[in-house]
Amino acid sequence: MARYVGLDKLGKLFSYVRDNGGIRASLYKLYRMDEMKAGRLVGEDKYGNKYFEDPSQFYGRNRWVEYAPHFNLEYDGSQIPADWFGWMHYKTDLPPNRDGNRKQYKWMADHSENLSGTTRAYMPYSTTKPKVDAWDPSKPTPKLE
Repeated sequence: MARYVGLDKLGKLFSYVRDNGGIRASLYKLYRMDEMKAGRLVGEDKYGNKYFEDPSQFYGRNRWVEYAPHFNLEYDGSQIPADWFGWMHYKTDLPPNRDGNRKQYKWMADHSENLSGTTRAYMPYSTTKPKVDAWDPSKPTPKLE
């Protein structure tokens, strides 16, 4: 009967609030991530991202990442390292912190996020003269005759 009225959903909401550390922490998580979930902490990468899993959720929605606080609201999927990306997208069931077969060679580059669209994006400079000069409002315009 309680399931038909929706009291089980209210109980789940209270358990989420309790698992997230209270009302204030739950509202903060809801503000940062646009959803409030509770699950088992699987691991953390060296950048501070935390990875969670909740088998009671739908397959495809039961693994998620909480980005490190220093990203604020400027986070995206390229901030997940490749080994955790494989776990997040179900390529493996073993998270990288429990997988003993992963090797790190000295020639492997460290992970770096995609900086396109930010102020730190790579912008090559051109050595050719532009065909059209940009308008400078401080210069007087030449009179046409």
